[in-house]
Amino acid sequence: MFLQKYTTSMDFVRKFERQCGSQASVKRLRSHPSYHSFNNKWNLPVYFQIRFREIAGALEEALSDTLEEAPAGSSYSLLATHMVWTSLQKCWSDQLFLPLLAHCLWKLSLQILARYSVFIGEVSVRPISSENTKESKKSVPVGRKETSVSLNPSEDQGNGSSPESQPLPSVSSAQLVYVAADLDKLQDQIPDILEMIKPKLERIGFKNLSCIAGALEDSKTALAACVPTLNNRIIQDLSESSFTYLKSALEVPRLYRRTNKEVPTKASPYIDSALKPFYRLQNEYRNTLKQPMIHQWLESAISESTQKYYETVSDVLSSVKKMEESLKRLKQARRTANSNPVGTNGGGVSDDNKIRLQLALDVEYFGEQIRKMGLDTSSIKSFSALTELVQTAKDQATAEQS
Repeated sequence: MFLQKYTTSMDFVRKFERQCGSQASVKRLRSHPSYHSFNNKWNLPVYFQIRFREIAGALEEALSDTLEEAPAGSSYSLLATHMVWTSLQKCWSDQLFLPLLAHCLWKLSLQILARYSVFIGEVSVRPISSENTKESKKSVPVGRKETSVSLNPSEDQGNGSSPESQPLPSVSSAQLVYVAADLDKLQDQIPDILEMIKPKLERIGFKNLSCIAGALEDSKTALAACVPTLNNRIIQDLSESSFTYLKSALEVPRLYRRTNKEVPTKASPYIDSALKPFYRLQNEYRNTLKQPMIHQWLESAISESTQKYYETVSDVLSSVKKMEESLKRLKQARRTANSNPVGTNGGGVSDDNKIRLQLALDVEYFGEQIRKMGLDTSSIKSFSALTELVQTAKDQATAEQS
């Protein structure tokens, strides 16, 4: 209502000024006390503060809702990013924009983008939970006050309790993926913000659009600076989720020692379980994430888990070798007449060689599945060393069997 009445009144003033016969008479009109008194009745700073609290308050509420899903029809996955874009649109909508407040609205736009950068930084350090519980949603960042809305991150420092007294709310793996997708999309839409602002600035005669474009580019750079930390958290989570199963290689010796099991012919089930986080990323988010981003995450996460897997397999094979040598020395010490290796089955393959063959099958299958994901195993760190390690063990087992 304020905007409507103000616009109508200003239109009346402009039409009245056109009745003046010269520029000098216009200047006399504008310098008249009645003219100033009329303009002063429109308290634009108060109007802006009301709109500021309306926009910033809704944004802060969304940022404090711990990554809820965006409403249907939004181009973003999460409410937080949806509200960032909605807030920017409100700043420059015809229902809100006033020429005399352009500088204030421009500052608010930059504050919105800066606040989102801080929000991404906050999310990137939260502990990762296995599921998105309602309890984690109830936890909000300290220092939030409903009666004091501020988009300046420095103003909130020192408020509230210490981090030790109130732990950070957790975030699920899926939410981190959505944050990364939204962040990438928002960076791509920075040019759209300029196109949204440009007509309004041209209307008031502002021509230095390169300055506006430069400031938006700085905001985009600030958003891009959040990407590495966010990517590292996602990659770390993928790697840890996979290695939780890959470390089951430690259990392979237990499956074959003194169990009289047949010679292995297929990979262990733990390999498929270890690959599930990667397949889930590929299949569930193919329409949400750009393929280069998925490829980067997969390659980095598989490299990390493969390095740990290599160390695990190496430890297992070293343990097998030590056990094998220990049994041989024990046999010699007892001067047993039995020449067959301890723990062999009717096929003549020792338990130790069964373990070696099983690990070789596991690694071969692991490599096949990596290639099915569209990745080159040569780009996976430690994979060549892992392959060489189990191939040597396999060759030893084959040689002893023959």
